[in-house]
Amino acid sequence: MDILRFATAGSVDDGKSTLIGRLLFDSKAIFEDQLEAVERTSRDRGTEYTDLSLLTDGLRAEREQGITIDVAYRYFATPKRKFIIADTPGHIQYTRNMVTGASTADLAIILIDARKGVLEQSRRHAFLTTLLRVPHLVLAVNKMDLVDYSQERFEEIREEFTAFASKLNVTDLTFIPISALNGDNVVSRSENMPWYLGTSLLHHLENVHIASDRNLVDVRFPVQYVIRPQRATEQAFHDYRGYAGQVAGGVLKPGDEVVHLPSGLTTRIASIDTFDGPVEEAFPPMSVTLRFEDDLDISRGDMIARPNNQPQAAQDVDAMICCMTADWPLTEQSRYLVKHTTQTARAEIRNLYYRLDVNTLSRDEGVTELALNDIGRIRLRMAKPLYWDPYHRNRLTGGFVLIDEATNATVGAGMLL
Repeated sequence: MDILRFATAGSVDDGKSTLIGRLLFDSKAIFEDQLEAVERTSRDRGTEYTDLSLLTDGLRAEREQGITIDVAYRYFATPKRKFIIADTPGHIQYTRNMVTGASTADLAIILIDARKGVLEQSRRHAFLTTLLRVPHLVLAVNKMDLVDYSQERFEEIREEFTAFASKLNVTDLTFIPISALNGDNVVSRSENMPWYLGTSLLHHLENVHIASDRNLVDVRFPVQYVIRPQRATEQAFHDYRGYAGQVAGGVLKPGDEVVHLPSGLTTRIASIDTFDGPVEEAFPPMSVTLRFEDDLDISRGDMIARPNNQPQAAQDVDAMICCMTADWPLTEQSRYLVKHTTQTARAEIRNLYYRLDVNTLSRDEGVTELALNDIGRIRLRMAKPLYWDPYHRNRLTGGFVLIDEATNATVGAGMLL
């Protein structure tokens, strides 16, 4: 059974937390005591209905203010598929949290309030999901019950968003009219909208095809850990030397010829081990241990690839960056640590080309810094070469984070171009 990671996005009060609560409730994915606690809290707050958003808004500040601040992760499963949900905040000051939640998603659900239509933050989140290369996008027009389930209103919003999405790199876009509060078209089809001929949201989540979204062409295996047992009683176990990590691209099989970077030396895979025993092939996102036929000097941060299909190697790289701190604006000549796959290296921002206006998609080339939630294009000079692929080709080998060396705080998330 495969796993679908999806994130909710959209403007404030569009019903993201309520939608997830409804999904969990109608799919029988919550415990009785959880439901009782939500019902009790709803009564204490004077709410006439059970506020299902309380299932995901776990922080005290979130419950008091009625908003989502941090990314809330929830897990549930149906007979067809397992799901990991990232409930992301809608407020503009928490855009960085939304970026965090969407960066690993296979699908994003952007909610639109049927009364308000497509807002600035709706456009911002739609742009960010495409910038982060989320393969599948669902526009859920919520609160249809407040516009009398109007087909005309739904079509207006669909036309408006389609016009905006034409400027973006959207590969798969689906529109679904819903009412998260009442459950219309969330888990089952709604009788209140007979004009809608599509599937429910859960049916779409269960059946959307994600297997081909992984890069199965370019073999990429960043080494995370060298397994070398120190206390061994058997000679065979004592001779064991494996290299553990997560497959970031391609398909690996015993006998395959691979190249080690940065040395450039080649060898062949002797075996592929997992917690459950040896396997005959490994592919993303499996975590495995590789053993090679030859003894090579391999350590954490090194890359395994194909001899005739290697990642790019460069010390000067261009990237789109999202600033994630209010304390230290990103400026030219600023120095940071770059965390890329399993390696960490020092770097300096050599050039700040422009800041991107996510509403108009225009470029401001006169900026001297990137502040909190700003998105711009920069050039980094690395202290040692990166082995990378463009983000649009491989999200794992094309993404990185900037870290302040003094505080160890994450100050930016980047996508290599």
